[in-house]
Amino acid sequence: MTPPLFLVPDLGDGDTIVLTGAEAHHAARVKRLAVGEPALLADGHGGLAEVRASQVSPGRVVFDVLSRRSLEPPQPRLVVVQALPKRERAELAVELLTELGVDEIVPWSADRAISQWKGDRVAKGVAKWRRTAQEAAKQSRRARIPAVSQLAGSTEVAGRIAAAELALLLDSDADQPLSGVAVPAAGEVLLVVGPEGGLSPAELALFTGRGGRPVRLGAEVLRTSTAGAAALAVLSATLGRWG
Repeated sequence: MTPPLFLVPDLGDGDTIVLTGAEAHHAARVKRLAVGEPALLADGHGGLAEVRASQVSPGRVVFDVLSRRSLEPPQPRLVVVQALPKRERAELAVELLTELGVDEIVPWSADRAISQWKGDRVAKGVAKWRRTAQEAAKQSRRARIPAVSQLAGSTEVAGRIAAAELALLLDSDADQPLSGVAVPAAGEVLLVVGPEGGLSPAELALFTGRGGRPVRLGAEVLRTSTAGAAALAVLSATLGRWG
């Protein structure tokens, strides 16, 4: 079984690393980590240390460092523009995208999205998505936490599409299957996931006009909270990330 992963602000360069606060409580009380047991520590930016617990208490856990390494950012960079799902499905979407290797998630206020963030909900929504991504990264033993950007409108999304090496628009009416797309080895691959009602005609025209390529997953129509994860799985297999 893979050792549990905990987050630290800095891996340092000494022989020990001290975990405090909520992460120490989680290690001692929730994971019930015992002295002598192995663990992984990550800084969320690709730094990873293999460690072994030498002292354990609810507010402070001391680890002996066995090894350290820095993981290079994967290429190409996989970015998902996710139309806002409703309620608990938003958390599910972020969890799945994180577990399946997304490098950045862009919350998007799509025309047909049932959920919309207004006023104070914008900051709260972004903060919640970031917390969810952090927890999902720990669960899936990721040393790098995916970025969650600020809420984007369709104009901002169109700009990201134009700047990407490859931009793909999930569209159940598209002729080309995602599995047949040639994916570049470097740069940014942007995947746009629309809401339950799909992309509006105006969005489709805007995005294709900036270089977006409509693609389909298959004959079935997936929910917005799972479509991005399914597409990421296809891309990850194509790129050999799971090899």
